[in-house]
Amino acid sequence: MKLNKLKPHIASVLLIAIFVSCNDSFLDVQPKGAFLSGNYYANRDQAFSALVAVYDGLRKNTGGFENIVTMMNAGSDDNVAGGASSTDGLQIHVFDKFTVTPDNMARSFWSDHYQGIFRANILLSKLDGVTMDANEKARFGAEAKVLRALYYFNLVRMFKNIPLIVAPLTTSEIYSVSQAKPEDVYAQIENDLADALSILPGTIAASESGRLSKGAAQALLGKVYLYEGKNSAAAAQFADVNGTPGGVSVYGYKLLSNFNDLWVVSNKFNSESIIECTHSNQSKNDWGFWGSGQDMGNTLNVMAGIRNYSRLKSTSSAPPSMPSGWSFSTFTQDFYDVIKTDPRFGSTVLDLHSYETAGEIAYVHGDEDLGYYLNKFMPRPQDVFSGGGSPDLNYQQDSFIIRLADTYLMEAEALGATGARAQALLDAVRARVGLPSVPVSMDAIKAERRLELAGEGHRFFDLVRWGDAATKLSSRGFVAGKNEIFPIPSIELKGTKLIQNPNY
Repeated sequence: MKLNKLKPHIASVLLIAIFVSCNDSFLDVQPKGAFLSGNYYANRDQAFSALVAVYDGLRKNTGGFENIVTMMNAGSDDNVAGGASSTDGLQIHVFDKFTVTPDNMARSFWSDHYQGIFRANILLSKLDGVTMDANEKARFGAEAKVLRALYYFNLVRMFKNIPLIVAPLTTSEIYSVSQAKPEDVYAQIENDLADALSILPGTIAASESGRLSKGAAQALLGKVYLYEGKNSAAAAQFADVNGTPGGVSVYGYKLLSNFNDLWVVSNKFNSESIIECTHSNQSKNDWGFWGSGQDMGNTLNVMAGIRNYSRLKSTSSAPPSMPSGWSFSTFTQDFYDVIKTDPRFGSTVLDLHSYETAGEIAYVHGDEDLGYYLNKFMPRPQDVFSGGGSPDLNYQQDSFIIRLADTYLMEAEALGATGARAQALLDAVRARVGLPSVPVSMDAIKAERRLELAGEGHRFFDLVRWGDAATKLSSRGFVAGKNEIFPIPSIELKGTKLIQNPNY
């Protein structure tokens, strides 16, 4: 059974000819959307193309240079920004060192999410007038609401003080937008997800892999409640998603028996995946349009790769060949020391240090590169594309936005890290990799999340919501009361009523 996924081939439909590019701010969307309002949505196929464009925002997880996973890894205690130097990917490095300012903040983390929201708003405003089956129309609307909820959830976690826009703006309204209270944004997210739950199907046909189901909406709603501190409500949502720990849930979710299989490129849409960012080589991505909105490759793969790797001894047990990459998101010594005896080590960390010390390999070190690479997203020789475009930009590995082990641990946390069910949820995650039971507690859950989800972009958000960021990240320059959120990019404030975040 394959749930909650979007097939890559539909992501190339009508993304650029009609919709704005990824580099436009939310203030620029409305004028370019005038064509949509006046001439589009005449039938089901046009509405479906518009829905695909709303889904396209999911690519932000691991698509493009400014992707969520690389950025959020850089701000954690587990990874460093990496790259060729401290100025390679400057906007990632300034988050790593917490020297981020309104002027050097990567704009796309604001504008790309608002692009997805505006696409959803336009579709939702036009659906009633589309001639198509009523049930399918309702499903399109429910999917658009879940996606809008996800984009707002990312924005409110990253920036906190954001505009709440749920309808297309007129020209006169564009520059009068102001920020909403965070609790009002969360209320809208909850409403969108609650509306969708009664409409979305419980399971998704294989031919529609990639589309959102009720389980995806419930998992996201549970996560939203957890971030709001509504633990009882969060646990209730996760209970349906997770089912009996270690078993098959009502939605067909089940932990994979082999942790390594999560990172096999061909193992898309598996039973552990709840919301997945899909990638493909079918756009034949090239430098001329990389990051424009029509590229479909996984950029994190090349970003996580090794620079000019070669094996010096034929008898070495090191990988015989590795596609060249850019050395971003390498692990810290602290994280290496924590995970080195864990069964997930080999799937999580590619340890070049030991091979290099033994004189078995050579490679060009990146910035703050200790030799501990992000193996979950290492580019694989078998995934190198030769069918057109740049091979560096056409990797196909999908990434998880929410997966089942994540929701197991979130439910255990929502249950107060106590009781038989919380214990069983923690045990199931550990048993999958052959680890024995440990008494459930918040410390145990925190430790397990760090090991299980390493390098997947969750750690910084976890530290902030636990109140642990100042302690764990002070040596990196983190300032409490400031660096829990990003500054709003300066360009987004010009000519508007928006107010910069505190202490920026």
